[in-house]
Amino acid sequence: MLLYDVSRDILTAKVYEGDPKPSHEYIKTTESGDDYNLSQFSMCTHTGTHIDAPFHFDSDGKKINDMRLSTFFGKCTVVTIKGILTGQDMERLLPYCKKRLILHGDGEAYLSLSAAVVIADSGIVLVGTDSLSIATAFDEARVHMELARRDIAVLEGLSLGGIKDGEYTLCAFPLKISNAEASPCRAILMEQEKGF
Repeated sequence: MLLYDVSRDILTAKVYEGDPKPSHEYIKTTESGDDYNLSQFSMCTHTGTHIDAPFHFDSDGKKINDMRLSTFFGKCTVVTIKGILTGQDMERLLPYCKKRLILHGDGEAYLSLSAAVVIADSGIVLVGTDSLSIATAFDEARVHMELARRDIAVLEGLSLGGIKDGEYTLCAFPLKISNAEASPCRAILMEQEKGF
């Protein structure tokens, strides 16, 4: 089994405009005479590779700790597409996709509202992107809201360099954070080795 870490480092990942930057500091170190090393860090729940729960845009939506764990583990399809996907694009694409869809666009793979509508009616349980957001800034709320109303998880901030299109098994469990609208995750794509 081949494992591909498709997560970004929390401390070096690009931060969405307006979000607080993460910080990390050691408060005890063996170097300074303490018996052990101990650190603390602070971050926004949307820093680096993370899962948006429906509650992020829908006040009646599920929070991260209410979502089914099975959503974050299972067969997925990685597709290279750069730009804004339309509903027609999605209708052509979905017959070839598993229930988890990952968009690889060098940081520029987005859904339009019409694409989100098609996904919402498709049985997809998770949609991911290597962009900072699944939607462009001018349509952020409507796209997220359409997905939120169907309890579709959004996986943002992936690092997909070197990942080929095709089918994988995704493992991207969020941290267990009560009442949160999002959570960082360690996203891994798994691929069966071919041959001996």
